[in-house]
Amino acid sequence: MEALTWGFDLVEAVRWHPDGSVTFADALGGGVHRWTPAGVETVVPKRRGVGGLAFHADGGLVVGGRDLAHVHAGESRTLLAPGGVTGFNDLTVAADGGVYAGALRFRPFGGEEVVPGEVWLLHPDGRSEVVCSGIDWPNGIGLSPDGSLLYVSDYQNARVMRCDASGTGGASQVFATAPEGSTDGLAVDEAGGVWVALAQGGGVARFEPDGSLDRVLDVPASFVATMSFGGDDLRDLFIGTADNTEHSERKGTLFRSRSDVPGLPLPQARV
Repeated sequence: MEALTWGFDLVEAVRWHPDGSVTFADALGGGVHRWTPAGVETVVPKRRGVGGLAFHADGGLVVGGRDLAHVHAGESRTLLAPGGVTGFNDLTVAADGGVYAGALRFRPFGGEEVVPGEVWLLHPDGRSEVVCSGIDWPNGIGLSPDGSLLYVSDYQNARVMRCDASGTGGASQVFATAPEGSTDGLAVDEAGGVWVALAQGGGVARFEPDGSLDRVLDVPASFVATMSFGGDDLRDLFIGTADNTEHSERKGTLFRSRSDVPGLPLPQARV
């Protein structure tokens, strides 16, 4: 477990780029940042509440937060901002470049009563629709290897939900329950395994495609917020936390570990 950079309030939305850099957000402290071995630079200043991001085919980033937006060359273009939605949390990208994003209908850090949210699909042609509803606190999100199933962490209830990615398969179903802590960031590997950051559980769990628990990876943090795959062989695990139990002065930390199973590559957004 290698610490790459630290000093943040809550490392979220971690994404590896083929150029070797890692882009991530400080969801509480604000800003989207890019790590390279040479150091860290801020690429989107100040923006708070970013729980998910993706690279855009035209350059720049698609980011969550108060709305779903494309940020490029210092300009921000709103992509999706439905009425009643307080913000978008995590997101993932379909093979065609469409974006799935989890919508919140309450302010989690504002002491508000929970109002169930949903997952929206924004198509490349601009159409948008709800594909998975009734999720109290949508968090990590990922697609099965064939793109037919959508996995969504429901942080409020410490479980991962599964639904038809097209939105035509009926209500979402419980896929797995956190062995400890809750369910935060999520990623899927090429074997169909679902990896989930366990929040206050201090680790990352991998579930088999049938929902059974395969393993738990310990992380030197009391709160693990996100994880994603990267590296040339897609076996690097990039993990974001809110603290560091080995070096408390470091606060939120971006870690790198390794997996025996490659992850799925994330397509570029085309919305």
